Amino acid sequence: MGYAYDDQNIFARILRGEIPNDTVLETEASLAFRDIAPQAPVHILVIPKGAYVSYDHFAADASDAEIADYTRAIGLVCRQEEIDLGTGGDGYRVISNAGAYGLQEVPHLHVHILGGRTLGPMLAR
Repeated sequence: MGYAYDDQNIFARILRGEIPNDTVLETEASLAFRDIAPQAPVHILVIPKGAYVSYDHFAADASDAEIADYTRAIGLVCRQEEIDLGTGGDGYRVISNAGAYGLQEVPHLHVHILGGRTLGPMLAR
């Protein structure tokens, strides 16, 4: 069946420069920007620049260089925002939703980095 990537999704349009964003970090293969409807004091989205629908798609098809860049970009954003544990931050949550059951809203891989306050339980029963 494969992964169906919609090149008109909002993140693809951001990557093409059609929609502005509040960039936090840009690397060769990744872009991080502030969420327009933050759910915590720190709420940043990190997306790969490649056309990947979900984390499983990315893990299966991305190059080693893209995977390393994306992983390091996520860590660097946490350090820049001073929420990482290595520099004395109080912690953060990284969330990636996939598909209908995961309530994914944009069909382009992205992680939400949330921090700056206690976030409560991950899931309610």
